[in-house]
Parts: sequence; structure tokens; C-alpha cells
Amino acid sequence: MTTNLYLIRHGEALSAIQGTIGNSELSPLGIVQAEHLRDRLAATHEIEADVLMASTLHRARQTAQIIAPALDLPLLLDEEIEEMRPGGTDGMSVEEYRTTFGRADFKQYPLTQPAPGGENWGEFQLRVGIALERIIRTYEDKTIVLVCHGGIIDSSFIYFFQLSSLAVPQAGFRTRNTSITHWQKRGPERRWRLIRYNDALHLHDIGTPARIPWDQIRAIPASDEERPGDQVPTEEHQ
Repeated sequence: MTTNLYLIRHGEALSAIQGTIGNSELSPLGIVQAEHLRDRLAATHEIEADVLMASTLHRARQTAQIIAPALDLPLLLDEEIEEMRPGGTDGMSVEEYRTTFGRADFKQYPLTQPAPGGENWGEFQLRVGIALERIIRTYEDKTIVLVCHGGIIDSSFIYFFQLSSLAVPQAGFRTRNTSITHWQKRGPERRWRLIRYNDALHLHDIGTPARIPWDQIRAIPASDEERPGDQVPTEEHQ
């Protein structure tokens, strides 16, 4: 049996272009990004999902609502896959936030509270780890789609690779809006493997006169289907 976990980052948010902190909706570009992802998924059927779940924050929920017709699933909401919570700062500009509370240095002080009611690095990692554990256990051997945030996707690497949750990794991530990250657990060892990260090919034709012909593209590369069923020695111990 196989468990597939797809993590999709929301489209561009209004707050990102306005320089504010808070629970904003998608920008006009963010809506287009989500629509391009929807069209891709509807044409390729590359994600045959059993569960569609989204963060309760507007930008993630709106993205999920746009792509939901392509997956033909009801949308479930889960507040535990929200982005790191900044505290009572909704609508505050980034400049005002930093003037008021300073810039949180989680690399040096991971347990520092960034603002009243906000989460520190350790609290955020604990919440994400508990949420992912709960979701993959609840929907074991199913295909799960979570429409969430860059911080959730970054934290999935810490969770699955069992890295320290109290230390910010030296290497960072730059997860693109509406990109797809795919984790899979299969085989006799039932180990999680990263299948793909930051797949945002559907964004490449935005603003161009051509559209990617998704209905002419295979959902699974032919080279994957031609691979032998048994793992090669280098894969067995990874």
C-alpha cells in the first residue's frame, strides 16, 4: 500500500505585495496562478486524491477552492496547517512590525517569542509535526492534498528527515506559489521518500501568448514506468 502526501503552497497573497502581515486573500496574480494549477491538474490527472484539505487562512483556502473542481473533492479546513502565527499583528505593515517588536532571530534564539500571542520557532515546528503526524495516520494508504504555506512545506523536511526542531536549518528553501511538493511512503520498509519539490511548471506560461498543452503531457514520465520493480542497491539504503 502507498500513502501520498502532496503539499501545495497558496498563490500570491495581497499581503505579500502590500508589505503587510496578516490574513489576506489572493492577489490578482495569485488567482491566475491557482487557475493555472487547476487547469494542469484537470488535464493531467496526475494527482488522484482521496482527501483535499486546506489551511483556514484566506490565501490557502481560496487557492484550494479554485483547484477543488479539478480534484472533484469536498474541501476540509484545518487550522493546524496555518503558517507561523505572528500574534496580534493582523494588517500591520512589516516596517511597523519590526519597529514595534524588532526582527526575530530564530537562528540564534529559536524560542524567542516574536510578538505577543505569536509562535516561536520551536512552537511552530511542534505544531506542524503533530499536524502532519495526525493527518498521515488518519489517511494512511490514501492520497492527501494539503493546500498550505511555505512554512509548512519547509517544516515537512524537518519532520520527515527527523531534523532538530529547535535549530533553524543552515540550508533554506524558496518554495514558489502554487508549487507542488510530493512525499510518498511505499514498499516493504514503508519509508518516506521525497518524489518532487517546488514543481511550478504551470506558472511558466503566465503572461505568454502560448499555453502549456497539459492534455498532451503524461501524468507519469515514461522513464518511471520502465524502471525495474526491484530497487537498485543504492536505493535500498537511502
